Amino acid sequence: MGRVTAYADRFSALRPPAEEDFTSPLRSAAVAARVGLWLGICFGLAFLTGLISHWAQEPDAWLPFPTRPTWGYRVTQGLHVVIGVAAIPLLLVKLWTVFPKLFARPPRGLRRVVLEVGERGSIGVLVGAAIFQLASGLANSAQWYPWDFRFRSTHYAMGWIAVGALALHIAIKLPVIRTALGEPVDSSTLDREGADPVASIAPGALDRRGLVRTALLAAGVAVIATAGSTVPLLRRISVLGVRSGDGPGGIPINKSARAADVVASALSPDYRLTVTFGANSRVFTREELAALRQTSRELPIACVEGWSASGRWSGVRLRDLLDLVEAPRERAVRITSLQQRGPYRATELPAQFADDPSTLLALTLDDEPLALDHGYPCRLIAPNRPGVLQTKWVTDVEVLA
Repeated sequence: MGRVTAYADRFSALRPPAEEDFTSPLRSAAVAARVGLWLGICFGLAFLTGLISHWAQEPDAWLPFPTRPTWGYRVTQGLHVVIGVAAIPLLLVKLWTVFPKLFARPPRGLRRVVLEVGERGSIGVLVGAAIFQLASGLANSAQWYPWDFRFRSTHYAMGWIAVGALALHIAIKLPVIRTALGEPVDSSTLDREGADPVASIAPGALDRRGLVRTALLAAGVAVIATAGSTVPLLRRISVLGVRSGDGPGGIPINKSARAADVVASALSPDYRLTVTFGANSRVFTREELAALRQTSRELPIACVEGWSASGRWSGVRLRDLLDLVEAPRERAVRITSLQQRGPYRATELPAQFADDPSTLLALTLDDEPLALDHGYPCRLIAPNRPGVLQTKWVTDVEVLA
C-alpha cells in the first residue's frame, strides 16, 4: 500500500499544473484589470507616437509632415521610447497575474468554447507581439540588430497586430474588466471558484493594492531611468538612458565618420558640394559655402532610438542654395552623403522642409566648425525631422522633378 501511495504521489508530481494549483490571492482579475488598464494606456500612446514616427520618415506621405513645432518629433519619439520602457514592468506583472489561466480546463458548450478559443488566441497574439515590440524596441535603442529584417517596417507592422489583438482581447473581456474595476481591489467577486475569500484581504508581505502600486512604481522608475535621453534635466539620474548628451557641442553621435568610411573624402581638399536643378548646376567648396550669407538656428537632433539634444547650428539656408540654381518652390530634394553604403546614404527631403527658412546646410555647431563625426564639411539640419534623415557629409543636393 505504501508503495502504491508513493507511485501515486510521484505521478501527481509529474502531472501538468492546474489552475487551482496557483493559490496566491494576488493572481486575481482585480489586479489584472488595474495593471492592464495602465498597460493599455502605455500601448495606446506607444502606438500613436509610433505612427507619428513612421509618418515622419515617409517622404511621399499623403499628408505632408509638418515642420513645426521644431521640437515636435523630439517629444513624440522620446515619449514613444519612454512609454515602451514603462510598459515592461507592467507587462511582467500582468502576465504573472494571468499565468494560471493557461492551465484552466476547457469549458463546456460550443459557445463558451468559441469564446475561450478567441480569448486565448487573442492573448497569444497579443503577448507575442507585445514581447516582440518591447524587445526589438530596446535593441533598436541600443543600436543592436541581431536580425536580418528591416526594423522600422517590421516594428510598424507588428504594432498594428499588437493593437488589433489588444482591441479583440478588450472586447472579449470587457464585462470582466468593467466588473473588476467597479469593485474594490480586494473584492473576491471575480476570484476563481473555490478560492478563499478571506485570503484576498489577509495581512501579508504584499497585498493586491500593494502589488498594483509596486507595478506602477516600477513603471515610474523605468521612466525616470530612461527619460534623460530626451529630458536634459534628468540625464544625471537616468542610468538607462541610451545617450548621455556627451559629444561635440553636447550632441551625441550615432555613426562616426570612421564607421561611415568618409574620413578621407570629408577632409580632402577636393571636396565639393554640387547643387543641381535640371540643367542648372552650381559647385561649391566649403570656403565658398562659408562666404555665403550665414543663418543660425537653435534646433534639436532627435533620433528614433529616443535620445535628443539641442544645439545652435549655423550655415547656409537650403532655400538660398536652391535659389542660386533657379529651383522653384514646392519641390522635393534628394540629399546625398559622401558615405558610399547604407540605407540612408541618400534621403529625400520633402518640399515643405526644403522651403523652410530653418532648414540649413550647417557648417558650424555652437560657433565651432562641425566635428568630423557631426558631418564636416557640411550637414543637413531641418526642423522637426528624425535624426536618421538629417544627412551628414553632404556632397550632392538635387531638386526632384
